[in-house]
Amino acid sequence: MDDPSESARLIEICTRKVLEHFELERTYGARVGTRSRVPIAVGLSSSSAAANAAVLATFAALGKKPKPKLVLNLGIDAAFEAGVTVTGAFDDAAASFFGYGVVTDNTKRRVLRQFRLDPKLAVLIYVPPMKFHTSRINMARIKPLRRGVEVAHDQAIRGNVFGALTLNGLLYSGALGYDSTIALDTLAAGALAAGLTGTGPAVVAIAKPAKVEGIKRVWRGRPGRIIVTKPAIKSARIEGSR
Repeated sequence: MDDPSESARLIEICTRKVLEHFELERTYGARVGTRSRVPIAVGLSSSSAAANAAVLATFAALGKKPKPKLVLNLGIDAAFEAGVTVTGAFDDAAASFFGYGVVTDNTKRRVLRQFRLDPKLAVLIYVPPMKFHTSRINMARIKPLRRGVEVAHDQAIRGNVFGALTLNGLLYSGALGYDSTIALDTLAAGALAAGLTGTGPAVVAIAKPAKVEGIKRVWRGRPGRIIVTKPAIKSARIEGSR
C-alpha cells in the first residue's frame, strides 16, 4: 500500500530525531525507503507504525539497540512536529510496537493494561475509497464525546475489550458523520465487536472464523475493499538489512 503522493515529512523527522539524540545530525544524513501494506489515512494508525519503523531502522543503521520507551517517545514527538496527530497517539504507537492490545494514558504516555486477542479470531477491515487525515479533525465535534469515551476506556480497563471497541467506534462515527450502520450490520452478522477505527473512515470487526463469510457478504455491496487478517502476535523488530 505504498503511496508516493503522501508526504515523507514524518519519516524525515523521525530519522532526524534519532540522529539528534546521539548528536550526530551534523555527522550523518540518511536515505530512507519505505514499504507498507497498511492503507494510509483511513484510521489504521499507519503513521504510528511508520514512525516506529523509521525510528527503529535509524537506530539499527547506527548499530544501536534502543529501549522501547525511547522509540515510542521519539516517534510521538516526531508525529507532533509533523502535524499528523492531535493526541500523540501513544495508544496506537504502543500497540504497533509491542504487538498486543493496550489501554493507555496518552497524556502521561503510560500503558495501563495490555492484552492479547485469541490468534484464531479474524480481524476484518472495511476500507472505503476515501481518506481522512487526522490533522483535519474538528476537535469541537470530539469534545462532547468525553464522557462516553471515558466509559469505553473504563470498560477496556475492566477487560470488556469488545464492548469498548464497539462503543468507542459508534461514538466517533456519530461525531464525525460516518454511517454507523456499517458496524451495526456487521454485529447483526455475528461479529463479536465492530466500529470505526481511529478517526476513520475504515471500520474494523472482530469475529470467529465461522462468521467471516457472512460479514464479508454484508460489506460487499459497499464501495471499497475488505481486508481479512489476524491479531498481532509479534512485536516490532529489526529483521535484517539488504
